[in-house]
Amino acid sequence: MRRSSLVVLLLMGALAQAATLEFRRDGTVVRTLDEAALAAACRPRTVEIDDPYYSAPKRYRACPLAAVLEAGFGAPPARLPGEDVLFRALDGYVKPSTLARAAEDGGFVAFGDVDRGGKFAPLGRRGVDPGPFYVVWTKPAQRDTNVYPWPYQLAAIELTDFAKTFPHTVPSGVPADAPAWRGFAIFRTQCAACHSVNGEGGTVGPDLNVPQSIVEYRPVEQVKAYIRNPATFRYGNMPAHEDLSTDDLDALIAYFRAMKDRKRDPGGRP
Repeated sequence: MRRSSLVVLLLMGALAQAATLEFRRDGTVVRTLDEAALAAACRPRTVEIDDPYYSAPKRYRACPLAAVLEAGFGAPPARLPGEDVLFRALDGYVKPSTLARAAEDGGFVAFGDVDRGGKFAPLGRRGVDPGPFYVVWTKPAQRDTNVYPWPYQLAAIELTDFAKTFPHTVPSGVPADAPAWRGFAIFRTQCAACHSVNGEGGTVGPDLNVPQSIVEYRPVEQVKAYIRNPATFRYGNMPAHEDLSTDDLDALIAYFRAMKDRKRDPGGRP
């Protein structure tokens, strides 16, 4: 077989794989649905949203997120076990949320842009395709991407317990009333989507604890300023976190300081 033909076949296989959505429980795949099967199970509709990533109104063909969860896991969210949901994207982005939040009215899984023939418009400076699936929210109060999960290029939805899935991100042994626990709660909802601690979490950004903690090689005030508005330091993909208060940032620093004494280094990434 010619090399060019092999490349085409590999690309076709990758695209076919990308057009499916996996449903996992604690890392084990329990069901995989392609777009047609998912649409048949959850009955798509047209939803109108003010999309925070495009900064524009959009109309998407989409299914309610609660219906997608039921199609994948075989029961409505109220009857599903566990408290946490991980939304896993093709590029390694992992957005944690709670099952209660994922079940809220207003959440949808979009299949494509109604006004573009079912295809998504290129997104951002890199012109990323948000497909095959994109989690969106219809209510104004749900537009905050730091609070609500808006993962695009969605590849899998996993039911789990965050602390059990990523046990080495937990500040074990720290007093229950210590600020580090509040920092851990912020890390799991706003940082773990892209960053790992001790090799556990997202893979889009760098690990924040190994081989050195971020507070071991950067001044604390610089770390807080960078988290608040990274674009003032360099242009990149990290979002601003201007919603975090001074106390929130202090709690994150307390968490990072606690974790630097709880290192587990699994080694560099391949």
